[in-house]
Amino acid sequence: TSRAVLAWRLSNTMDTSFCVSALEEALARFGRPEIFNTDQGSQFTSAAFTATLSAAGVRISMDGRGRWMDNVFIERLWRSLKYEDIYLKGYSDGHEAKAGIARWIEFYKFQRPHQALENRAPMAVWAGVTGAFGEEAVDMTLLASEKLGQRCALSTSPQPQQQQARVA
Repeated sequence: TSRAVLAWRLSNTMDTSFCVSALEEALARFGRPEIFNTDQGSQFTSAAFTATLSAAGVRISMDGRGRWMDNVFIERLWRSLKYEDIYLKGYSDGHEAKAGIARWIEFYKFQRPHQALENRAPMAVWAGVTGAFGEEAVDMTLLASEKLGQRCALSTSPQPQQQQARVA
């Protein structure tokens, strides 16, 4: 599975339309992925979002409770965005935030070196592997797992809750 920012939107609501819009743009511009992995946020479990994926023939994988590793790439993206841009700039309104975040995402995709990608930018790796967005994409999960010495085959099904130790 490849991991890259292919489309994004900014919203200050819990409405699903902005997520569906970004999904539709990514599908139109870059084609259909085999599987779409996300967390269980209300926008991503909505009928509109899942129907869009289903209509395109995309399998849906949602991270179970405690499965941080399944979603580690997006969590790192949000952390980087917050600490490298949002917290430093303190945007005064949505228009300013949208413009600033757009600049940062372009930097992130095309210029920012990523340790897991041998200090290359995601789109440079992807374009290098695919010949500018061809049929195959780089498996960033595999690259990062090799760097971390971990296996990729992690379950995305909900995990049993840990039993609480009883204090007598």
